[in-house]
Parts: sequence; structure tokens; C-alpha cells
Amino acid sequence: MRNLFFYAFVITSLLSVNAQKLTLKKGVIIDSIIINDTIQESYALFLPSNFDTTKKWPIVFAFDVNGQGSMSLKKLRQGAEKNGYILAATNNVFDSISLTKNILVTSRMMNNVFSILPIHQKRIYVAGFDYGARYASILPIVIKNLNGVISFEEPISNSDVLNPNKPFHYIGVSSIENFNLQEMQLTEKSLNKLRFSNQLYVYDKQSLNVFNIIDKAFESFTLSAMAKGVIAKDSIFINETYNTNLSQINKLVEKKKLLAAFDLMMIVEEIYRPLKEVEDLKSKYKTLKKEKTYKALKRTETNTYFKEVLLREDFDYAIYEDVLTYNFNNLGWWKYQSEEIEKFIADNDAQVSNMGKRLSGFVDYLVDSNLKTLNGEENLDEEGLLFLWMLNTIIHPNDFQAYKNIISYSAKHEDYDTALFYLEELLKAGYKNKESLYTIENTALLKITPEYNVLINKYLKGARYEVIEQ
Repeated sequence: MRNLFFYAFVITSLLSVNAQKLTLKKGVIIDSIIINDTIQESYALFLPSNFDTTKKWPIVFAFDVNGQGSMSLKKLRQGAEKNGYILAATNNVFDSISLTKNILVTSRMMNNVFSILPIHQKRIYVAGFDYGARYASILPIVIKNLNGVISFEEPISNSDVLNPNKPFHYIGVSSIENFNLQEMQLTEKSLNKLRFSNQLYVYDKQSLNVFNIIDKAFESFTLSAMAKGVIAKDSIFINETYNTNLSQINKLVEKKKLLAAFDLMMIVEEIYRPLKEVEDLKSKYKTLKKEKTYKALKRTETNTYFKEVLLREDFDYAIYEDVLTYNFNNLGWWKYQSEEIEKFIADNDAQVSNMGKRLSGFVDYLVDSNLKTLNGEENLDEEGLLFLWMLNTIIHPNDFQAYKNIISYSAKHEDYDTALFYLEELLKAGYKNKESLYTIENTALLKITPEYNVLINKYLKGARYEVIEQ
């Protein structure tokens, strides 16, 4: 067994009035390091196994909104270990508090990390997931000396606030099925106009997985630091990673993933051009562009892109109008659109199928964001909420809570026909918790009616209240 010192080191830091010692293990995620005795904020930390205090280290600060920094670090750990990066993630950033408060929390965490670890001040990066990605993308604008961002599945919140005189390295990571993909592609175009160094990695389960992309993101930061002279060039690292990328490109070509292969070629060429000769790669993508199969795939991509744009515009406008006017008559149109999306998803053409998955995610986003907005209002718009609950039962037949919300609302307003209809739809959808059907809010009178108990007895047997047959 190796000596325990291999796994841990002791550092001394003024974390409060008195100096105190911290024992930090290497190669594992530490869930909760307290900022100080007066501020009960904490962060998770990961140190790569080869960490030592004799050199300066790059760091990625990660953000999500669940108050569990270690969850973010678990996703990044593999890439950080391989590429020699420290990770830290606050446990106290939430989307329910103001941006100002989140920034103050972030600054306190960063200052604490800087005070106890040897951080390379020109290699400080941030990363985020979901809302945390949008939050991470604005941090280089409000906090000085942040050198790059990794954004997972989310575009920059507002590219208009970017300062061309204060560029940072932006890496976007998106599943090909993610409904935000188009926005992330627009972010890429905006950053190109501003001449920000940036890459957009798009992955699918059949080609590159997300952990492979995370590894590439860390590599990109390292190679960029070499290109800028921030750290010494490592020819072995440059050539090994370059050859690995070429191998992945060749595999994508072999699998006929020509669009993905071309995109990766362009990214690799951009990253390695300042570091080594890449004429062989240029020759590869020039040849690929001339292939008939590539041209056909590109045409399909263009066509599906514009179709997706038009459908998204229709959905966005329709949900705005329907919620505003309580247009329950349009639920039939939404059902038709939901069925069409399912047809897209089932299509044998992968591009059409992926478009369908993105559209499904977009409709989910529209419903969820509208529900969040209406639930956050001081005076609840119950009719608007009712429409959205009904729409949710169409796009998500197994969203049992939506059915129960409709039953509760309808019973409250003595619309028993609607309540009974959605009770039966709930039971048809496979709901089995019989007892909970007698605790739905506002159903004190409804739940003792024969009609209510007949339905429960029909699908679940053994209604609570006796049903007397005439």
C-alpha cells in the first residue's frame, strides 16, 4: 500500500482569524470545504493525482443550481485528471437568488481557492451545466482575469454585452438532440464576428460521447495556453493529441458520419494551426467537401434546419397566444403537432429524427418556462395554468401531476365533467396510487360521488366509497 502522503498534503491558510490546517486528498472529490467560520458557504474541490505545490496549476470553476458542487465535478473529473486541472464548485449558487448575490458567492469561493492553492493566474476557467452554463458565460464579463468558459447545452445569455477588447476562450458543448443547439450555433457565429477564440463541439451517442468532448475541452485550453506562450510548448502532447483527433476523424468517416467528421476537422485545424503543420488535415476536409455523400447530407442538414426554424417559430407564437387568450380549442392542434414530432423522431433519417428530438425538447421548454412564469406571479393566472396543464398531458401522457392539477382546479370550480374526464385519462395512463386520488385538493365533494368512485373501481378495484348499482 502506498504511503498515505501520496494521497494527501497539508496546507496552511488564513481561513478565519486564526490559521488552520487543511488536509486535502488528491485524486478524489472533497464535497464541502467551508469558506470561513463567519460565512457558512462551502465548495467542492478536486485535485488531480499528480498535484504538488511546487508549480502553478490551471483551474476550472464549475457551476450548477442544485447546491451540490460535487455533482458538477463528477462530470468533469475524468478530463481534469487526465489533463492536470484543479476543479472547484460552489455549493451556494442557485437560480432562485439574484445574480448579484451569486456573483458575491462565486467571488468568495474563488478568493478562498486562490489563498490556499498555487493557481496559474492566466489559466483560470469556468464551466456550467444548464442554468449554470448561462451563469458561467457571463462571469468573464463581470469578474476580471477569467480566461475561458465551457458551456454545456446552453448558449451565452446575451452576446450583446460581450466586449471585443476583453476576449475569452469559449467552448460550447451540445448534444445533437439538444433543443438549444440552434442558439449555440448562433452564439458561435456571434463569437466569430467578435474574433473570440471559440469551438462548438456537437456529439451524439454513436460517435463522440460527452466525456470524450470534456477531455477535448481541457485539451483545447491547454493547447491555447501553449499557442499564446502562457506555458511552454510540449511537442509530445501536441502530436499525441493531434494524432488522437485524426484517428477519431477517420473513425467518423468510416461510420459515414461525414458532417461530424468535417466539423471536427475544422475545429482541430483551428486549434493546432498555431502549433504545428496541418496541411494533411486541410487536404482531408477539402476532399471530403467534394464527396457526393457529404453534399447530400449537407443539403438534408440545411433543409431540416430551416424546417426546424419555422416550426419553432410556430410553436413559440402559438403558445404565447394560447396562454394569453385561454385558447383551449387549440389543444387539438397541439395534439396533431405532438404526433407529427413523434413521426419525426421515428424517422429512419438520423437528421430528421434528431430534429424531432430537438423540437420535442423545445416544446417542453416552452411549457415549463410558461408554467414557471405564471406560478411566479403574485396573482395566479389559473386559466393560463389550466391550459398549460392540459397541454402537458398531451405532450407528456405520463405527467400524472398535470392530470391531478386539472382535477383539482375543475373540482374547485364545480366543473365535474372535466374533472371526471381527466380522472379517467389519468387512470388510462396507468396511474396506480389509489389512495392519493382521495387526497387531491378541492375534491372533498367530488371524491364521494358515485361517478368518481365508479371510475376508480373500474381501473383499480376497491373504491373507498361504496358504489350502489341501480
